[in-house]
Amino acid sequence: MHIAGTIVTFAGILLMAFGIVGMFRFKNFYARILVSGLIDTVGAITLVIGTALKHGSGFFSLKLVLLAGIIIIINPLVTHMVAHSAYLSGHKTGSLRKEDSGEGT
Repeated sequence: MHIAGTIVTFAGILLMAFGIVGMFRFKNFYARILVSGLIDTVGAITLVIGTALKHGSGFFSLKLVLLAGIIIIINPLVTHMVAHSAYLSGHKTGSLRKEDSGEGT
């Protein structure tokens, strides 16, 4: 189980790294916040599951599984709240990059 936990933990780190690189490829705020919410949730769940597998069955692993459930519920809600507050404050959906929006020239 220790080897499986290590593999799942490294998979979570790899998912988060690819997600961070992918996040910089999007041009507007709302696409970036969508990707950041996804990599945050999926990466954290994968890391928690990998840690639970490394420690085997026990009280600590039960706490980690409960933590994973809380992450599944709370992370998308917080991401939605941030995006919704940006929308309500009037944040434009245009490009965040200066070279793409024509402001740099």
